[in-house]
Amino acid sequence: MQRGDCLDGVLLCLTAHSPADFAGVPGVLALLAKLKLGTRPAELSNSTFVPDGATYWAHYDHISEINGSFNVFEKMWAAWYAWIADDVLATGIMSFVMHELVYFGRSLPWMICDAIPYFQRWKIQDQKIPNAAQQWRCIKSVLFTHLVIELPQIWLFHPLAKAAGMSTDVPFPAWTTMAFQIAIFFVLEDAWHYWLHRLFHWGPLYKNIHKIHHEHSAPFGLAAEYAHPVEVLTLGIGTVFIPIGYCWFAPDFHVMTMYIWICLRLFQAIDAHSGYDFPWSLHHFIPFWAGASHHDVHHEKFIGNYASSFRWWDYMLDTEAGPEAQQRRRDKKRAERDAKALAEQQRLSMESMGKDAAVMACQIAVEKKTS
Repeated sequence: MQRGDCLDGVLLCLTAHSPADFAGVPGVLALLAKLKLGTRPAELSNSTFVPDGATYWAHYDHISEINGSFNVFEKMWAAWYAWIADDVLATGIMSFVMHELVYFGRSLPWMICDAIPYFQRWKIQDQKIPNAAQQWRCIKSVLFTHLVIELPQIWLFHPLAKAAGMSTDVPFPAWTTMAFQIAIFFVLEDAWHYWLHRLFHWGPLYKNIHKIHHEHSAPFGLAAEYAHPVEVLTLGIGTVFIPIGYCWFAPDFHVMTMYIWICLRLFQAIDAHSGYDFPWSLHHFIPFWAGASHHDVHHEKFIGNYASSFRWWDYMLDTEAGPEAQQRRRDKKRAERDAKALAEQQRLSMESMGKDAAVMACQIAVEKKTS
Protein backbone atom coordinates (compact mmCIF):
# COMPACT_ATOMS: atom_id res chain seq x y z
CA MET A 1 0.00 0.00 0.00
CA GLN A 2 1.30 3.44 -0.93
CA ARG A 3 1.96 6.11 1.70
CA GLY A 4 -0.61 8.41 0.07
CA ASP A 5 -3.27 5.69 0.22
CA CYS A 6 -2.63 5.19 3.94
CA LEU A 7 -2.88 8.92 4.57
CA ASP A 8 -6.10 9.15 2.59
CA GLY A 9 -7.55 6.35 4.73
CA VAL A 10 -6.54 8.09 7.94
CA LEU A 11 -8.06 11.36 6.76
CA LEU A 12 -11.29 9.61 5.84
CA CYS A 13 -11.54 8.14 9.34
CA LEU A 14 -10.78 11.47 10.99
CA THR A 15 -13.33 13.45 9.02
CA ALA A 16 -16.02 10.95 10.00
CA HIS A 17 -15.74 12.11 13.62
CA SER A 18 -16.33 15.36 15.46
CA PRO A 19 -13.53 17.25 17.27
CA ALA A 20 -15.03 16.25 20.63
CA ASP A 21 -14.20 12.61 19.86
CA PHE A 22 -10.49 13.47 19.90
CA ALA A 23 -10.38 15.81 22.89
CA GLY A 24 -7.01 15.45 24.60
CA VAL A 25 -5.38 13.54 21.73
CA PRO A 26 -2.19 15.45 20.80
CA GLY A 27 -2.14 16.91 17.31
CA VAL A 28 -5.43 15.49 16.07
CA LEU A 29 -7.50 18.63 16.73
CA ALA A 30 -4.99 20.68 14.77
CA LEU A 31 -5.20 18.14 11.96
CA LEU A 32 -8.98 18.40 11.90
CA ALA A 33 -8.69 22.18 11.76
CA LYS A 34 -6.48 21.82 8.69
CA LEU A 35 -8.95 19.45 7.06
CA LYS A 36 -11.71 22.03 7.55
CA LEU A 37 -9.48 24.53 5.74
CA GLY A 38 -9.34 22.30 2.68
CA THR A 39 -5.68 21.30 3.03
CA ARG A 40 -4.62 18.58 0.59
CA PRO A 41 -3.09 15.32 1.88
CA ALA A 42 0.21 16.09 0.17
CA GLU A 43 0.46 19.35 2.11
CA LEU A 44 -0.40 17.62 5.38
CA SER A 45 2.27 14.95 4.94
CA ASN A 46 5.02 17.57 4.78
CA SER A 47 3.69 20.01 7.40
CA THR A 48 4.11 20.39 11.11
CA PHE A 49 1.16 20.51 13.45
CA VAL A 50 0.38 23.26 15.91
CA PRO A 51 0.97 21.66 19.32
CA ASP A 52 -1.91 21.40 21.76
CA GLY A 53 -1.96 24.41 24.08
CA ALA A 54 -0.59 26.77 21.43
CA THR A 55 -1.74 30.38 21.50
CA TYR A 56 -4.49 31.79 19.32
CA TRP A 57 -1.95 33.69 17.23
CA ALA A 58 0.10 30.54 16.70
CA HIS A 59 -2.98 28.98 15.13
CA TYR A 60 -3.54 32.15 13.11
CA ASP A 61 0.02 32.10 11.75
CA HIS A 62 -0.18 28.42 10.93
CA ILE A 63 -3.48 28.84 9.09
CA SER A 64 -1.93 31.70 7.12
CA GLU A 65 0.82 29.31 6.03
CA ILE A 66 -1.62 26.57 5.07
CA ASN A 67 -3.89 28.72 2.93
CA GLY A 68 -2.86 32.25 2.06
CA SER A 69 -5.97 32.85 -0.05
CA PHE A 70 -8.16 33.51 2.99
CA ASN A 71 -8.75 37.12 4.00
CA VAL A 72 -7.84 38.31 7.48
CA PHE A 73 -11.37 37.76 8.85
CA GLU A 74 -11.50 34.19 7.57
CA LYS A 75 -8.08 33.47 9.11
CA MET A 76 -9.18 34.92 12.44
CA TRP A 77 -12.39 32.92 12.29
CA ALA A 78 -10.64 29.61 11.51
CA ALA A 79 -7.95 30.26 14.14
CA TRP A 80 -10.63 30.84 16.77
CA TYR A 81 -12.30 27.48 16.17
CA ALA A 82 -8.93 25.69 15.98
CA TRP A 83 -7.74 27.33 19.20
CA ILE A 84 -10.90 26.60 21.23
CA ALA A 85 -11.10 23.08 19.73
CA ASP A 86 -14.77 22.79 20.73
CA ASP A 87 -17.25 24.17 18.20
CA VAL A 88 -20.13 24.53 20.67
CA LEU A 89 -17.94 26.43 23.12
CA ALA A 90 -16.35 28.53 20.37
CA THR A 91 -19.70 29.56 18.91
CA GLY A 92 -21.23 30.16 22.34
CA ILE A 93 -18.45 32.43 23.59
CA MET A 94 -18.28 34.36 20.33
CA SER A 95 -22.07 34.79 20.17
CA PHE A 96 -22.43 36.09 23.72
CA VAL A 97 -19.42 38.43 23.61
CA MET A 98 -20.53 39.80 20.24
CA HIS A 99 -24.05 40.45 21.52
CA GLU A 100 -22.85 42.29 24.62
CA LEU A 101 -20.26 44.38 22.77
CA VAL A 102 -22.71 45.41 20.06
CA TYR A 103 -25.63 46.08 22.41
CA PHE A 104 -23.81 48.22 24.95
CA GLY A 105 -21.33 49.60 22.42
CA ARG A 106 -24.14 50.89 20.19
CA SER A 107 -26.05 52.23 23.20
CA LEU A 108 -23.07 54.24 24.43
CA PRO A 109 -23.27 57.01 21.76
CA TRP A 110 -26.92 57.62 22.66
CA MET A 111 -26.01 57.86 26.34
CA ILE A 112 -23.43 60.49 25.41
CA CYS A 113 -26.02 62.38 23.35
CA ASP A 114 -28.41 62.39 26.32
CA ALA A 115 -25.67 63.85 28.51
CA ILE A 116 -24.78 66.72 26.15
CA PRO A 117 -27.44 69.49 25.78
CA TYR A 118 -26.26 70.32 22.24
CA PHE A 119 -27.86 67.15 20.88
CA GLN A 120 -31.27 67.82 22.43
CA ARG A 121 -32.25 69.84 19.35
CA TRP A 122 -32.65 66.47 17.60
CA LYS A 123 -34.33 64.74 20.55
CA ILE A 124 -37.89 63.85 19.55
CA GLN A 125 -39.27 64.27 23.09
CA ASP A 126 -36.75 66.86 24.21
CA GLN A 127 -38.36 67.38 27.62
CA LYS A 128 -37.84 63.73 28.62
CA ILE A 129 -34.12 63.05 28.94
CA PRO A 130 -33.34 59.83 30.86
CA ASN A 131 -31.40 60.41 34.06
CA ALA A 132 -28.56 58.30 35.43
CA ALA A 133 -30.84 56.37 37.78
CA GLN A 134 -33.16 55.34 34.93
CA GLN A 135 -30.25 54.26 32.76
CA TRP A 136 -28.58 52.28 35.55
CA ARG A 137 -31.87 50.53 36.37
CA CYS A 138 -32.23 49.66 32.71
CA ILE A 139 -28.65 48.33 32.50
CA LYS A 140 -29.21 46.01 35.47
CA SER A 141 -32.45 44.68 34.03
CA VAL A 142 -30.96 44.12 30.58
CA LEU A 143 -27.89 42.38 32.01
CA PHE A 144 -30.15 40.06 34.01
CA THR A 145 -32.07 39.23 30.83
CA HIS A 146 -28.88 38.61 28.87
CA LEU A 147 -27.33 36.35 31.52
CA VAL A 148 -30.38 34.43 32.72
CA ILE A 149 -32.69 34.36 29.68
CA GLU A 150 -30.51 34.72 26.59
CA LEU A 151 -27.23 33.03 27.60
CA PRO A 152 -28.72 29.52 27.97
CA GLN A 153 -30.28 29.89 24.52
CA ILE A 154 -26.96 31.00 23.06
CA TRP A 155 -25.36 27.71 24.12
CA LEU A 156 -28.11 25.85 22.27
CA PHE A 157 -27.59 27.87 19.11
CA HIS A 158 -24.66 25.90 17.67
CA PRO A 159 -26.32 22.45 17.87
CA LEU A 160 -29.50 23.85 16.31
CA ALA A 161 -27.54 25.67 13.62
CA LYS A 162 -25.52 22.58 12.69
CA ALA A 163 -28.65 20.42 12.68
CA ALA A 164 -30.20 22.87 10.22
CA GLY A 165 -27.10 22.72 8.02
CA MET A 166 -25.54 26.06 8.92
CA SER A 167 -21.81 26.22 8.17
CA THR A 168 -18.95 27.44 10.36
CA ASP A 169 -16.23 26.66 7.82
CA VAL A 170 -14.14 29.02 5.72
CA PRO A 171 -14.16 30.69 3.27
CA PHE A 172 -17.24 32.79 3.93
CA PRO A 173 -20.05 33.03 1.34
CA ALA A 174 -19.98 35.85 -1.21
CA TRP A 175 -21.10 39.21 0.16
CA THR A 176 -23.95 39.30 -2.37
CA THR A 177 -25.27 36.01 -0.98
CA MET A 178 -25.10 37.30 2.58
CA ALA A 179 -26.77 40.61 1.65
CA PHE A 180 -29.64 38.80 -0.10
CA GLN A 181 -30.25 36.50 2.86
CA ILE A 182 -30.11 39.36 5.38
CA ALA A 183 -32.63 41.35 3.31
CA ILE A 184 -35.01 38.38 3.49
CA PHE A 185 -34.57 38.19 7.27
CA PHE A 186 -35.35 41.89 7.69
CA VAL A 187 -38.63 41.50 5.79
CA LEU A 188 -39.71 38.31 7.58
CA GLU A 189 -38.70 39.51 11.04
CA ASP A 190 -40.59 42.76 10.49
CA ALA A 191 -43.78 40.81 9.76
CA TRP A 192 -43.29 38.60 12.83
CA HIS A 193 -42.60 41.62 15.02
CA TYR A 194 -45.63 43.55 13.75
CA TRP A 195 -48.19 40.86 14.48
CA LEU A 196 -46.72 39.71 17.79
CA HIS A 197 -46.17 43.27 18.99
CA ARG A 198 -49.75 44.13 18.08
CA LEU A 199 -50.92 41.05 20.01
CA PHE A 200 -48.95 42.23 23.05
CA HIS A 201 -51.13 45.36 23.09
CA TRP A 202 -54.21 43.21 23.75
CA GLY A 203 -55.42 43.95 27.30
CA PRO A 204 -54.24 40.96 29.39
CA LEU A 205 -50.95 40.57 27.51
CA TYR A 206 -50.23 44.27 27.76
CA LYS A 207 -51.00 44.40 31.47
CA ASN A 208 -48.97 41.32 32.42
CA ILE A 209 -46.12 41.39 29.89
CA HIS A 210 -45.71 44.33 27.52
CA LYS A 211 -46.36 47.08 30.04
CA ILE A 212 -42.80 46.72 31.36
CA HIS A 213 -41.35 47.82 28.05
CA HIS A 214 -43.65 50.86 28.05
CA GLU A 215 -42.43 52.14 31.40
CA HIS A 216 -40.38 54.61 29.35
CA SER A 217 -42.78 56.83 27.39
CA ALA A 218 -39.70 58.48 25.86
CA PRO A 219 -37.40 55.57 24.91
CA PHE A 220 -33.60 55.58 24.92
CA GLY A 221 -31.09 53.21 23.34
CA LEU A 222 -30.47 51.00 26.36
CA ALA A 223 -34.22 50.30 26.64
CA ALA A 224 -34.34 48.33 23.38
CA GLU A 225 -34.26 45.00 25.27
CA TYR A 226 -35.78 46.29 28.50
CA ALA A 227 -38.79 43.96 28.56
CA HIS A 228 -40.50 41.03 30.23
CA PRO A 229 -38.64 37.70 29.68
CA VAL A 230 -41.63 36.30 27.78
CA GLU A 231 -41.50 39.23 25.38
CA VAL A 232 -37.74 38.88 24.94
CA LEU A 233 -38.13 35.19 24.11
CA THR A 234 -41.06 35.47 21.72
CA LEU A 235 -39.91 38.53 19.81
CA GLY A 236 -36.43 37.00 19.65
CA ILE A 237 -37.85 34.07 17.70
CA GLY A 238 -38.12 36.35 14.69
CA THR A 239 -34.43 37.24 14.93
CA VAL A 240 -32.97 33.78 15.60
CA PHE A 241 -35.36 31.10 14.40
CA ILE A 242 -36.31 32.68 11.07
CA PRO A 243 -32.69 32.30 9.84
CA ILE A 244 -32.49 28.77 11.27
CA GLY A 245 -35.75 27.89 9.52
CA TYR A 246 -34.44 29.45 6.32
CA CYS A 247 -31.35 27.26 6.58
CA TRP A 248 -33.47 24.10 6.47
CA PHE A 249 -34.64 24.97 2.96
CA ALA A 250 -31.81 27.02 1.45
CA PRO A 251 -28.15 26.02 1.08
CA ASP A 252 -25.04 28.13 1.56
CA PHE A 253 -25.98 29.73 4.85
CA HIS A 254 -23.12 30.59 7.19
CA VAL A 255 -22.94 31.48 10.87
CA MET A 256 -21.05 34.64 9.86
CA THR A 257 -24.14 35.73 7.90
CA MET A 258 -26.17 35.09 11.05
CA TYR A 259 -23.81 37.26 13.09
CA ILE A 260 -23.95 40.13 10.62
CA TRP A 261 -27.75 39.91 10.62
CA ILE A 262 -27.94 39.95 14.43
CA CYS A 263 -25.57 42.94 14.60
CA LEU A 264 -27.68 44.88 12.09
CA ARG A 265 -30.88 43.92 13.92
CA LEU A 266 -29.40 45.15 17.20
CA PHE A 267 -28.37 48.41 15.53
CA GLN A 268 -31.91 48.81 14.18
CA ALA A 269 -33.58 48.11 17.54
CA ILE A 270 -31.26 50.38 19.53
CA ASP A 271 -31.50 53.22 17.01
CA ALA A 272 -35.30 52.91 16.93
CA HIS A 273 -35.32 53.39 20.72
CA SER A 274 -32.69 56.14 20.71
CA GLY A 275 -35.23 58.97 20.73
CA TYR A 276 -33.24 60.98 18.18
CA ASP A 277 -34.14 61.99 14.64
CA PHE A 278 -31.17 63.49 12.79
CA PRO A 279 -31.21 65.00 9.29
CA TRP A 280 -29.08 62.03 8.21
CA SER A 281 -31.35 59.41 9.80
CA LEU A 282 -32.07 56.55 7.43
CA HIS A 283 -35.81 57.15 7.04
CA HIS A 284 -35.09 60.50 5.35
CA PHE A 285 -33.46 58.55 2.50
CA ILE A 286 -35.56 55.37 2.58
CA PRO A 287 -39.20 56.48 3.02
CA PHE A 288 -40.50 53.05 4.10
CA TRP A 289 -37.84 52.66 6.83
CA ALA A 290 -39.33 53.06 10.32
CA GLY A 291 -36.55 54.40 12.51
CA ALA A 292 -36.73 56.39 15.74
CA SER A 293 -39.37 58.85 14.54
CA HIS A 294 -41.74 55.94 13.93
CA HIS A 295 -41.16 53.99 17.15
CA ASP A 296 -40.88 57.01 19.44
CA VAL A 297 -44.51 57.88 18.69
CA HIS A 298 -45.49 54.34 19.67
CA HIS A 299 -43.97 54.83 23.13
CA GLU A 300 -45.48 58.29 23.48
CA LYS A 301 -49.02 57.32 22.40
CA PHE A 302 -48.90 53.69 23.62
CA ILE A 303 -50.60 52.48 20.44
CA GLY A 304 -49.94 52.13 16.72
CA ASN A 305 -46.62 51.85 14.85
CA TYR A 306 -46.13 48.19 15.74
CA ALA A 307 -43.55 47.20 13.11
CA SER A 308 -39.84 47.02 13.81
CA SER A 309 -37.99 47.97 10.61
CA PHE A 310 -40.45 49.05 7.94
CA ARG A 311 -43.60 51.15 7.73
CA TRP A 312 -45.65 49.16 5.23
CA TRP A 313 -47.56 46.91 7.66
CA ASP A 314 -48.77 49.88 9.70
CA TYR A 315 -49.61 51.77 6.51
CA MET A 316 -51.54 48.92 4.87
CA LEU A 317 -53.48 48.01 8.02
CA ASP A 318 -54.07 51.60 9.13
CA THR A 319 -52.28 51.29 12.46
CA GLU A 320 -49.96 54.25 11.99
CA ALA A 321 -49.75 56.75 14.84
CA GLY A 322 -48.61 60.35 14.99
CA PRO A 323 -49.63 63.73 13.49
CA GLU A 324 -48.93 62.76 9.87
CA ALA A 325 -51.00 59.59 10.13
CA GLN A 326 -53.84 61.49 11.80
CA GLN A 327 -53.76 64.11 9.06
CA ARG A 328 -53.89 61.40 6.39
CA ARG A 329 -56.91 59.86 8.11
CA ARG A 330 -58.64 63.27 8.27
CA ASP A 331 -57.86 63.87 4.60
CA LYS A 332 -59.15 60.41 3.73
CA LYS A 333 -62.39 60.94 5.67
CA ARG A 334 -62.84 64.36 4.09
CA ALA A 335 -62.30 62.90 0.62
CA GLU A 336 -64.77 60.08 1.35
CA ARG A 337 -67.31 62.60 2.68
CA ASP A 338 -66.87 64.85 -0.36
CA ALA A 339 -67.18 61.89 -2.71
CA LYS A 340 -70.35 60.76 -0.95
CA ALA A 341 -71.82 64.27 -1.12
CA LEU A 342 -70.97 64.52 -4.81
CA ALA A 343 -72.57 61.15 -5.50
CA GLU A 344 -75.72 62.23 -3.63
CA GLN A 345 -75.81 65.50 -5.56
CA GLN A 346 -75.49 63.64 -8.84
CA ARG A 347 -78.25 61.24 -7.80
CA LEU A 348 -80.60 64.11 -6.93
CA SER A 349 -79.70 65.84 -10.16
CA MET A 350 -80.48 62.71 -12.14
CA GLU A 351 -83.79 62.32 -10.31
CA SER A 352 -84.63 65.95 -11.03
CA MET A 353 -83.73 65.51 -14.68
CA GLY A 354 -85.84 62.37 -14.78
CA LYS A 355 -88.84 64.21 -13.32
CA ASP A 356 -88.40 67.11 -15.75
CA ALA A 357 -88.20 64.66 -18.62
CA ALA A 358 -91.37 62.92 -17.43
CA VAL A 359 -93.26 66.24 -17.15
CA MET A 360 -92.10 67.26 -20.59
CA ALA A 361 -93.19 63.92 -22.02
CA CYS A 362 -96.63 64.36 -20.47
CA GLN A 363 -96.95 67.85 -21.90
CA ILE A 364 -96.02 66.61 -25.34
CA ALA A 365 -98.56 63.80 -25.07
CA VAL A 366 -101.29 66.26 -24.01
CA GLU A 367 -100.47 68.61 -26.85
CA LYS A 368 -100.69 65.76 -29.35
CA LYS A 369 -104.13 64.77 -28.05
CA THR A 370 -105.49 68.31 -28.18
CA SER A 371 -104.08 69.07 -31.63
